[in-house]
Amino acid sequence: MQALNLPQYPFKIIVEDGKKQIFDPIRRKYLVLTPEEWVRLHFIQFLVKEKGFPAGLLSIETKVLHHRRTGRYDALFVGRSGKPVLLIECKAPGVKIESETFEQVVRYNKTIGAPYLALTNGLEHFVMRVDLQERTVNFLKEIPDYQYIVTEN
Repeated sequence: MQALNLPQYPFKIIVEDGKKQIFDPIRRKYLVLTPEEWVRLHFIQFLVKEKGFPAGLLSIETKVLHHRRTGRYDALFVGRSGKPVLLIECKAPGVKIESETFEQVVRYNKTIGAPYLALTNGLEHFVMRVDLQERTVNFLKEIPDYQYIVTEN
């Protein structure tokens, strides 16, 4: 798999029925190793190991309904109260993050209401602070630590 602009983590990779599979330590199961899954698992490990996000407060690939349209967000961290804090959208490294990607995560967030959004293709990372009251979005230089996010909200 392609090298990413993230730390490397020691994932278990096996081949079953001729397909590479990667072990997801959060969901505790092997998944088909696609470029997007490669990015998702690395980004989540980065958040858990480097930024202090609790793995137990994470949901992955969950359906979201917005204006009668069903989508599936990549990952969502919540605070200890269960309130959403960081919504994440991942793309494969070969997928350029463009306005459609930003629109997708913002559309999902209209239902979810997380104050932080992150977009990544493993090479480029974008993080935004959303003011839900003012309906403004501010881009940040880096993802804040979990403790900062939950004490701020």
